[in-house]
Amino acid sequence: MTARPAPPSVSPAGSPSLIASTYFPEPLLQFADDGLHIDPKAGIARYGPRSWTASGRHPTRLRVGLIGTPDLVEAARAWMSSRAEGVLGDVNNPEFPGWMPDRGFFSTLEFDDAWNEELGQTELRQVLEIKSQKDRFYAALTLFETKFRQLAERDSIPDYVVIALSDQIVTRCGTADYTSKETGAVHRDLRRALKASAMKYRLPTQIVRAPTLDGRDRTPPSRIAWNFFTAMYCKAGGYPWSPYGLTPGTCYVGIGFYRPLGSAAATMQTSLVQAFDERGEGLVLRGHEFEWDPNKTGSRSPHLTAEGAHQLMALVLDRYEAVMKQTPARIVVHKTSRYWPDERDGFRAAIESRVRRYDLMALEAQSRVRLITTSKYPPLRGTRFSFGELDYLYTTGYISALNEFHGMHVPAPLQVADHVGQDSSRDALLKEVLALTKLNWNSAALGGLLPITIKFSGLVGEIMREIPADREPLPQFKFYI
Repeated sequence: MTARPAPPSVSPAGSPSLIASTYFPEPLLQFADDGLHIDPKAGIARYGPRSWTASGRHPTRLRVGLIGTPDLVEAARAWMSSRAEGVLGDVNNPEFPGWMPDRGFFSTLEFDDAWNEELGQTELRQVLEIKSQKDRFYAALTLFETKFRQLAERDSIPDYVVIALSDQIVTRCGTADYTSKETGAVHRDLRRALKASAMKYRLPTQIVRAPTLDGRDRTPPSRIAWNFFTAMYCKAGGYPWSPYGLTPGTCYVGIGFYRPLGSAAATMQTSLVQAFDERGEGLVLRGHEFEWDPNKTGSRSPHLTAEGAHQLMALVLDRYEAVMKQTPARIVVHKTSRYWPDERDGFRAAIESRVRRYDLMALEAQSRVRLITTSKYPPLRGTRFSFGELDYLYTTGYISALNEFHGMHVPAPLQVADHVGQDSSRDALLKEVLALTKLNWNSAALGGLLPITIKFSGLVGEIMREIPADREPLPQFKFYI
């Protein structure tokens, strides 16, 4: 983020021009002792993480397991111990307060050789010397799975496992692209495959590469520490922060799709659901396989039949009720393509049989329409504008409260491509979208382009496709980030 001297102006709502705009203030987040702030870093530094004084989920001690070569295991342990003391910031990157009992995340790291699995020189060389990219990838994955299993079989199991990847592993085994008669073209990614493999043994993981540990990574050190330890806190079971002001009893649902690994037909798809409550607690659910042929349907974006949509929403409601011990008072569904009539009818039928209030929204990230401000600065994050019957929302842009520009590129708004349901005002729904962009616990960034409901669809799908159809994926979000 780059500091800017002044925010741009926004036309007031109700303007007689063709484009009407308004501004939603930056959503607040809730931290320990009900402290409020718009910025995750400032909130944690000032109050502590949300779970420290709420929800009973705070990890006062975290047992850390390490997997890697002996040198990298030691380097990872030293790096984590050092950064846990705190990291100085600079003009653009706030100081990281640490992972200590008396500050920062108010917790203690625990290390023990019994929670480590080292990669021996011989077994590593045997993997790296394999000529075939496909076979080398499988050998590396098998080696790491052996380490996961050995950790899981011990009397004392770590709460969280850091996988330290060497340059050689990343270069030689990081990806695999191959073709088979059964499945056609296949792309594999070791990071995704390791997540799926560790999930089999209920081990939350964090992957760290050698450049991070030895200083070759030029990312500002405090930013690395903020992102690493924030994700670690989530994977340890805590809430770093929670949204403030979302409607109680609401279940926010994101719908996505992925192509299953090993499918003989290039036209097969699997539905994927990410569901969140008003506190930010997330669940990941795998739906059913179905065939989708773009050549026959005329659409590259998959869509569900009425029956498929009904089944998927019933799955979400069943799991929500099992976890929350109550039926949601309201459902909000997000996806990235318009609802086809059968799809819409299936979702509505499943929801209306159990929930009275709902809204189905399609949110499309696009660059065809942009606002041009009267100043040289970009639009404010939180700017909502309407052009005809279409609504747009800037989820990146200038943040007046922090005097900063948020985003890496010229900001473009989200478009509300579709909305089914009349139980919430459009303003209320877009304020929720803005708040949900702040629920990425995989980093300490202030927000992102997409709400969490659909942000991780691609990432979660890549991990989910590594899980065999005969193995039930774990629903906790911490295993996928």
